[in-house]
Amino acid sequence: MTGLRLGPLLRYVDFDGGGTASVWVESDGPAEAEVRCADGAYGASRTFQVAGHHYALVQVTGLTPGTATAYDVLLDGHRVWPPEDPAFAAFPPSVIRSPDPAAEAEEIRVSFGSCRWASPAQGEPDPIGPDALGTLARHLAADPAAARPDVLLLLGDQVYADETSEATRARLAERRDPAEPPGAEVADYEEYTYLYDESWGDPDVRWLLSTVPSCMIFDDHDLVDDWNTSAAWLADMRATPWWHERVLSGLMSYWVYQHLGNLSPAEVAADPLYAAVRAEPDGTAPLRRFAAEADRDPACVRWSYRRDFGRTRLLMVDSRGARVLEESRRAMLDESEEQWVRDQIMDGRAAAGPPEDRGARLPADAGPYVTEPGPYDHLLIGTSLPWLLPPFIHDVESWDAALCRGERGPRWARFGEKLRRAADLEHWAAFPASFERLSALIAEAGRGPGAPATVSVLSGDVHHAYVAEPAWPAGTAPDARVLQLTCSPVHNSVPGWIKLGFRLGWSRAARRLGRSLTRHGRIDASPMTWRKTGGPWFANQLMTLTLRARSATLTLAQAQAREGTAELTTTEQRALTG
Repeated sequence: MTGLRLGPLLRYVDFDGGGTASVWVESDGPAEAEVRCADGAYGASRTFQVAGHHYALVQVTGLTPGTATAYDVLLDGHRVWPPEDPAFAAFPPSVIRSPDPAAEAEEIRVSFGSCRWASPAQGEPDPIGPDALGTLARHLAADPAAARPDVLLLLGDQVYADETSEATRARLAERRDPAEPPGAEVADYEEYTYLYDESWGDPDVRWLLSTVPSCMIFDDHDLVDDWNTSAAWLADMRATPWWHERVLSGLMSYWVYQHLGNLSPAEVAADPLYAAVRAEPDGTAPLRRFAAEADRDPACVRWSYRRDFGRTRLLMVDSRGARVLEESRRAMLDESEEQWVRDQIMDGRAAAGPPEDRGARLPADAGPYVTEPGPYDHLLIGTSLPWLLPPFIHDVESWDAALCRGERGPRWARFGEKLRRAADLEHWAAFPASFERLSALIAEAGRGPGAPATVSVLSGDVHHAYVAEPAWPAGTAPDARVLQLTCSPVHNSVPGWIKLGFRLGWSRAARRLGRSLTRHGRIDASPMTWRKTGGPWFANQLMTLTLRARSATLTLAQAQAREGTAELTTTEQRALTG
């Protein structure tokens, strides 16, 4: 009898009243996968095969908006979820909650974080503290009345291809000589499946992902630390004997395990790669060709995507694979990707009037620039890397970028490349032109006719949490409240010296030092400034935005050990709107 190897993961849920959802599963053999809901909603799909592994993305239809319904997963007619395993006995049935767009001012809860190193097996000590996702799962299971996220955003480093656990290293050693490159790191698609087994197979996290919809985007550790830092870095990696297989396997497994579930049913149905993979007895060949082309020409694929949750719009932006690395035209996003981001933000928005006629600032009878409310009340931009860093770190990265492009000559350029790699200088600030264009776009998105109440950039990567807010010169400031909300890690750690560096990075003395570096790099000052308004907080943690009409509240919850167990403790809660 075919069994369930991994999942189910509840991925896409329709917020527009269409009553659809998608459920991802991995089975241990070919099968007909079914999702049967208690209210009669149903979906079925034959598994597809990649590298000998079997998967299905089941599209569920017939859900009733405004309800929550329990569901079962069946393989060839046999129920495999909920499992009989006693490890799941404490968890209530997995449910699909179908939002009702007709509900007045429906509340949306969006939780997010990044950097989750797999937890050790149950009963084993955890050297980096309790896992925030596992702690959230146990909290929701123990209290059915507790407020749960409507969607979970995982902003990168869902798996660590370059930092494997002792258990995974033992599995790798059974296949190959760990003394040969890439050693204790994963080498191919099969070994990537070990990472997902370990990360998503934990009973707590497995149940949570089965009952809370999730959106995902990769960051560097999903492939390797500092992936796509620079053109020189990429050339060095391509010269190694193991990188080609790693990058192909990383992109292939990301498409299967993460990206496919990000898409709506209509997008999945229109995806030629999905059709090609399903048309083959084993879809490895077309998927491998796709990954090779994506590695050769990043502009040929789009990993970014958009989701609308009622009157909240989410753009998940690929800030790794879409980079332009040539120093002469270095950019975080290629031209097509950048235009796509703009188009998605402005979709449904009226063109802004002249600066003196900002519609949101005029009385109702002021003229043609006053329009109906825009298509969303809140704009969320998910990018794994923070847009706003501590000012000193921002200035160091901008200065380093100037050195690398030759502002101070070849010797400084060589120094800049060494420093960039040694200090991980590859955030938005390390792509100065992209930083300025994103800043301008965010300001534009936050003002004019139909401006949202908030524009929030959601990020992770830096293994701590903080809130930062920008300020623009008079007459150019947006009407929306704009925030950088950074939350990391979900389950990882940060050395003490780095903690100190992040704290000092906001200090006045560090700002003065940063300005001296920018003068050395001949960098023009940005017209925008920013300051920290919360944090830094260091722990395994999750942030949650609670959005209702044009109001927004932020909560930071940390996973803390308490007498042999773990609890979620609210560390910060604040209103973001008046």
